[in-house]
Amino acid sequence: MRIDPFVVMILALAGLGIVLPAQGTVLEVVSVLVQVGIVALFFLYGARLSTAEVVHGLKVWRVHLVIVGATFVLFPLMGLALSPLAPSIVSEQLLAALVFVCLVPSTVQSSVAFTSIAGGDRAIAVVAASISSLLGVFLTPLLVALVLGGDVRVDAESVLRIVGLLLVPFVVGQLARRWLRPWLVRHDVGLRRFDRTTVLFVVYAGFSRGTNADVWDVLDWGDGAVVAGVCVGLLAASSLLCWLAGRRFDRGAAVAIYFCGTNKSLAAGLPMASVLFSATTFPLMILPLMVYHQLQLVIGSLIATRLSGHGPSVTS
Repeated sequence: MRIDPFVVMILALAGLGIVLPAQGTVLEVVSVLVQVGIVALFFLYGARLSTAEVVHGLKVWRVHLVIVGATFVLFPLMGLALSPLAPSIVSEQLLAALVFVCLVPSTVQSSVAFTSIAGGDRAIAVVAASISSLLGVFLTPLLVALVLGGDVRVDAESVLRIVGLLLVPFVVGQLARRWLRPWLVRHDVGLRRFDRTTVLFVVYAGFSRGTNADVWDVLDWGDGAVVAGVCVGLLAASSLLCWLAGRRFDRGAAVAIYFCGTNKSLAAGLPMASVLFSATTFPLMILPLMVYHQLQLVIGSLIATRLSGHGPSVTS
């Protein structure tokens, strides 16, 4: 069983942000690089989205309704069901961080990769995950305001910042695809490394801010156990319900529903959290999302490989 090196690198950068956080001018430079990287990341997402796959994927609108329902209805309801945990088991702030996991859109890369490995309909996965990311630009801030409220900064300015970070680059990338396609094909491996490097920068910057604000002083091993347990429960419940929902469709669509409906996007969730939450609460708010992301990588890979008939393994 092989652990994804990216998982190790994320944990390493998180640890570095705790032990040796960026401060002052260094943190400002890292923050600028993060913003530039996020814009470039979603520009590349748009440029990679094949028009032919979009046309094919849009034909099965019932499948997309199921996936959107899982992401923006089922998960928020599960998040609301966590409310009895506070304040007796976890703090109100940590509960909010756990609920935030339930409000972010589906991820693009791992959903598509796992669907392909499992022999599912890749075109459906590409379109469904992209639709989820685009809807998340508007629905995630709205759900955060409705479910979390409090001191969360959800206003027109916040939404516009998210649109500028995620949606606009995505649309520009889609428009530029016809000219960039040969270059994208030639540099596919390097661009995927860039994707991961951007996420690593976001993690390091976020954990650095948390260390500078003494956020980690309020956490203990019990909190970590609760976060891990809740994330396992969310993944297990969503897996069961998405698999049952997919049984009414053919195998290819069912596989796409499973992976797109259960995955959560770290690449989209981190920049959204940086806009919606204050610098002092941001690191704590993304901690459960990072835990869930690792779980979906490991468990998703095992299931995808099992469905492919090649036996169990853990890959990216």
